[in-house]
Amino acid sequence: MIDAGLGRKEEALRGGRRAIALLSIGQDSTIGPQMIECFAIICAWIGEKDLALQQLAIATKVPGRFLSYGQLKLHPFWDPLRGDQRFEELVASLAPRP
Repeated sequence: MIDAGLGRKEEALRGGRRAIALLSIGQDSTIGPQMIECFAIICAWIGEKDLALQQLAIATKVPGRFLSYGQLKLHPFWDPLRGDQRFEELVASLAPRP
């Protein structure tokens, strides 16, 4: 995430992909989803919206996931994706049901 924050796009992508490879959901059902979430944040920060949304789609389908409606709706990590219809639909799909 540091590389993404510093604008080092290729290094950020490489590091994020490596983290997912080292701790995939299949290898670690607790940390694996967090790695996908971090990679989605990296992708959002460096302007790779399609890749960020792909990762979010995976992360939000994991049972017992860490990502919640509130996190996606309010956390500034996701600001680069706000206004993208796909992101807004994903957030809405996680909204609490009455």
